[in-house]
Amino acid sequence: MSNADNENSVTLVSSGGLADIYRLRAAGIEALITNYGGTVMSLRVPDARGAMDDVVLGYDRPEDYVTASPYFGCLVGRYGNRIAKAKFSLDGTQYTLAANNGANSLHGGIKSFDKVVWTARPVQSDLGPALELHYLSKDGEEGFPGNLDVTARYTLTAERGLRLDFSATTDKKTIVNLTHHSYFNLAGKGDVLGHKVFINAKRFTPVDAGLIPTGELRPVSGTPFDFTTPTAIGTRIDNNDEQLRLGGGYDHNWIIDKPLGELGLVARVSEPTTGRTMEVLSTEPGTQLYTGNYLDGTITGKRGWCYTKRSALCFEPQHYPDTPNQPSFPPVVLAPGETYKTTIIYKFSTTAP
Repeated sequence: MSNADNENSVTLVSSGGLADIYRLRAAGIEALITNYGGTVMSLRVPDARGAMDDVVLGYDRPEDYVTASPYFGCLVGRYGNRIAKAKFSLDGTQYTLAANNGANSLHGGIKSFDKVVWTARPVQSDLGPALELHYLSKDGEEGFPGNLDVTARYTLTAERGLRLDFSATTDKKTIVNLTHHSYFNLAGKGDVLGHKVFINAKRFTPVDAGLIPTGELRPVSGTPFDFTTPTAIGTRIDNNDEQLRLGGGYDHNWIIDKPLGELGLVARVSEPTTGRTMEVLSTEPGTQLYTGNYLDGTITGKRGWCYTKRSALCFEPQHYPDTPNQPSFPPVVLAPGETYKTTIIYKFSTTAP
């Protein structure tokens, strides 16, 4: 390990208790990551004037993520997003999952990847300082088949990127859809209604009252879901639109315009007062944009910040929600002998405010 004061380093800064905390530094940005849930606890990046600020919501201690966390900063799995009625069939066998979102399964169930302690190993990679996490999800955990062996590597790159590389293998045919769930606020305070968003997508997947995709691939043109031109989040979020009412704002999956499996641009977010910009890149075919609609002021996080509605936004690159029950969606099945891989990059830059 490198000295904690050095640039381009990964250092264990806290151990014992529930979990460990590691600090990664590179290219003028800094992340604190705990092996509890693979959670990004802090991500400090400069603004256009060089002032550093933490741009993710969360807590100062791993223990606080146990008691009250709406997936702050975590690694999501085995299946990110929702599976209708907490059931799916695979090769003629029906599997019943843990229902933790009404009748549906959300983000892997009750005790999913965000609520376990991963084995951690700091490494120096060709791309930059990294933290490698490992977890074996046993056959039947939360109802999913197969022993799923998962590795997650978090790297700070020279391009001021937080890069996440996930891989997994199984000994029995199963389904996998891993993603990341940081709540971003590029101003480091206030709400995100002024954040300007571009999404590289001409279609999205509308949902029913349970936020399960209907199966339609709907054009965004002429709807509040059109972010093909950079638009402030607050411009249309309160429009009289059925889909916005169902989600309480944006809580939907967009279909990204790029080849399946190719690393490419998903979205770009800019915050005009600080000049911070975040690009989201991924190999996944979709992304969920969630605008903190269920934050209600009952959670107080870092720096005494009371997290209220729309204090942050999440970009969760993913396969589409409920894919195991939607044969027309790109598949999420993983078989023995295959390796699941996905990459997500959150890359930061600045422009004059």
